[in-house]
Amino acid sequence: MIDHFSKTATDHYLNHFDSAFRGHKLTGLRAFFNDSYEVDDAQGEGNWTPALLAEFQKRRGYDLRNYLPALLGQARPGQERVSKSAAQEKPGADGQDADASTGFRVADSTGVRVLSDYRETLSDLLLDNYTRTWHDWAGRRGKLIRNQAHGSPANILDLYAATDIPEIEGTDLLRIKFASSAANVTGKPLISSESATWDNEHFLSTLGDVKKDLDLFWLGGVNHVFYHGTNYSPQQAEWPGWLFYAAVHVNPNNSFWPDFGKLNQYGARVQSFLQQGKPDNDVLLYLPIYDAYARPGKVLLQHFDGIEHGFNGLPIERIAQHMLDRGYSFDYISDRQIQQLSNANTRLQAPGGTYQTLLVPDAWLIPLETFQKLLTLARNGATILFVGQLPSDVPGLGNLAGRRATFQALRKPLSVPDRLDGIRPVPVGKGRLIVGSTVEAVLAYARIRQESMTSSGLHYVRRSSGEGQYTYFVVNRGSEPVNSWVILGTPATSAVLYDPMTEQIGQAQVKENGGRGGEVRLQLQPGESLIIATNQPGAAAPYAYRATAGPAQPITGTWKLNFLTGGPQLPKATEIASLESWTELNEAGVKEFSGSASYSITFPRPTGSAQRWQLDLGKVAESARVRLNGRDLATLLGPTYQLTLPDSLLRDQNELTVVVSNGMANRIRDLDKRGVNWKKFYNINMSARLKENRGPDGLFTAEHWQPRPSGLIGPVTLTPLN
Repeated sequence: MIDHFSKTATDHYLNHFDSAFRGHKLTGLRAFFNDSYEVDDAQGEGNWTPALLAEFQKRRGYDLRNYLPALLGQARPGQERVSKSAAQEKPGADGQDADASTGFRVADSTGVRVLSDYRETLSDLLLDNYTRTWHDWAGRRGKLIRNQAHGSPANILDLYAATDIPEIEGTDLLRIKFASSAANVTGKPLISSESATWDNEHFLSTLGDVKKDLDLFWLGGVNHVFYHGTNYSPQQAEWPGWLFYAAVHVNPNNSFWPDFGKLNQYGARVQSFLQQGKPDNDVLLYLPIYDAYARPGKVLLQHFDGIEHGFNGLPIERIAQHMLDRGYSFDYISDRQIQQLSNANTRLQAPGGTYQTLLVPDAWLIPLETFQKLLTLARNGATILFVGQLPSDVPGLGNLAGRRATFQALRKPLSVPDRLDGIRPVPVGKGRLIVGSTVEAVLAYARIRQESMTSSGLHYVRRSSGEGQYTYFVVNRGSEPVNSWVILGTPATSAVLYDPMTEQIGQAQVKENGGRGGEVRLQLQPGESLIIATNQPGAAAPYAYRATAGPAQPITGTWKLNFLTGGPQLPKATEIASLESWTELNEAGVKEFSGSASYSITFPRPTGSAQRWQLDLGKVAESARVRLNGRDLATLLGPTYQLTLPDSLLRDQNELTVVVSNGMANRIRDLDKRGVNWKKFYNINMSARLKENRGPDGLFTAEHWQPRPSGLIGPVTLTPLN
């Protein structure tokens, strides 16, 4: 590992690339990539750099050598909790303050203030001496940088802001929004993701699982996904080839590979919308980094990896989740980025767009410069929201008396009594501050826009194309189908619906809602997604909403089962009278088979008449390609395996073929049960995610697994639709 806090070390490291590239054309190279910060995953931590003392004095204004005992005394387990009654107290003579909602107390001591200054200094050094130095080096060569800042001992919003293409990973929306927030606030058009790294244990993730991951990234503001886990493998290497220690193993040896292109088509369609226009979020959510800096812990440095890691237990954790759950759109913002804000009448103008307001989430500490800037914005017409209380103090030790006196002089005139509803509106120049006891109260009082669809289990991300046109990407992340009218938070006299999985497109049913925004009728099965594009020019045919016109009719008879590709060997073809997992068949080789098999059946036209029919495959393990009467219809990835057929495709006698691909698990299980050594990889070899899948050698093993269900399990039905 290099010293990320040293410009000398970074320059020295980058010089190796200049030497390696000398004499080579790099015109085909778009960007340099940096993976997540994982310097401190061995014993100890990287918490020093040779120039630290000089940099600390220059940046913080005092000599750290005089405070080393106070600093080192802060590395201790845990932190103090206080009782509920004590948590309600105002700052007192002991110089301590507590968050009224979580019960955390941060001691106001010299050691804590030095600790905060130390952490801030290393954050500054990582930003200036590594990220910006690398960015400038790449820029001089005409290249971009794509950077994963999470895990760094720094304000990762600032690291992402210094990056051309911020990149995130994980499965938590509040974490994903760190990269997208920095991009949205500073005007970066692309936000990328390292996708499906550890979706499940090895070999258990389906393409439907990966789709769910991608949907989550897009909902978090990402619009430029990368898969994780595709590595080089020699063609002559025996199956499963060379694999990476983590990930979903996206490569041609994976038995889901024949259906993988469908997922890429889906992603391309979604991102074609999400890379247009601009993000349309309403609230800037202040990141109280200094409250985190001032919390002692087991080690000196904190590694910020989303809200749960670095801000856990602070009020921002529950406030951000509440806003997400209640349909409020927001971007996090750092102290540095607040300095770039200006007024646009009553709105706030960031380099990347405008916002309705800025919310401070019950912060205890705030830099003097940040507080001054917020007051300036308010005087010029902005509304600034505070949940819980106004910040109580400034962080750090340098020139504390002078900064604190100035801060208290600014804060004192802002203290006004609570109203009966717990709201304190404070006029400041042309604008105002609003202090409230809960985030719901201040957002409602300030009339911040809200998308009510989240109450139905729908999640969304919204973008603006200008001229009153908005694009929504909506996913049903609930367990129940949605078939209802949804009120949008934007005006909509018309809307076009587009299904990026099926390519179905049409004019939505829309009705007025008394000026509060348009109401759009949506139908979404669990896991399904839609694009809503409002107020588009031109006309489209009506969207085909589904309505059942009779009971489901089962497709029964004899199925011909033919194993097509895969291994270790192809089981022989057979006929089955009822559908079940192929691992349950009394045939040799089915339990260990991973690959693709076709199910074919001939059936008569269903009874009755209908404009369309819904073909439902029931349970599928794990992806399916559907062909009817020689015509390829769709590739289905789950979690629902349904498609709509026009009545014209049906004949008096019909031939249905469903080609199902399972995952790699059953074949891997067979290798481990037979003791075949396929785990021969560099570094940590093949580690298990779950300890129950760890063998005596400490590596992953599937030898104790039961065969995973595979194939077309059904039941398969046709339902008439209007």
